[in-house]
Amino acid sequence: MSTVAPILPPPLREGDRLSREEFLRRWEAMPDLKHAELLDGVVYMPSPVGYPHNAVHLMLSGWLLIYIAATDGCDAGSDGTWLMGSADVPQPDLTMRLLPEHGGRSTIVKGLLSGVPELVVEVSHTSASRDLGVKSDLYLKHGVLEYLVAVTKKQEIVWREVVKGRYRRIQPGEDDIFRSRVFPGLWLNATALWTQDRRSLIATLNQGLASPEHAEFVRRLQA
Repeated sequence: MSTVAPILPPPLREGDRLSREEFLRRWEAMPDLKHAELLDGVVYMPSPVGYPHNAVHLMLSGWLLIYIAATDGCDAGSDGTWLMGSADVPQPDLTMRLLPEHGGRSTIVKGLLSGVPELVVEVSHTSASRDLGVKSDLYLKHGVLEYLVAVTKKQEIVWREVVKGRYRRIQPGEDDIFRSRVFPGLWLNATALWTQDRRSLIATLNQGLASPEHAEFVRRLQA
């Protein structure tokens, strides 16, 4: 009987340059690792998640959950690993996508999401330079239609949409409400988000879900 121990791959380390296949091979050998990303072939490891990130993440998670509950044909997720390219394996904080049967561009491959979601949401506390830099470039390259970054230190929403092949910021309306173009009815009350006013956040979203634009979007998805 052989007593030779199996040879494990090296652990993932910040700054490693790897292919997607090698990144996934090393990650699978580290079952206790919860968060790691491959961005343009470079490994990025997590920093500790503090209260500001955690609180805003929870608010935005509920915001997306309520939206998909009212919008058949959409799906959302949190901290999911995405296979976006040969050198890109990001793990966004939140995503929302159209299901493939409703025109979406993502599938599930061996238990991992592959392709691109229509919306990516990142909560940025200590990672603003990465989220607004290399990650923004990556998501644009792969065709993420809308990219929302909640910058907690500045209490700022940076919401971008693709216009003529480039990202352009979505500005709030005169009522200070942000409105998604890709997902009609997805309205965000930024003031409520930063003040942790859950009722107002949900009330604003419900107004969006009651709008004619959302009703028309649901009809299109059903068709």
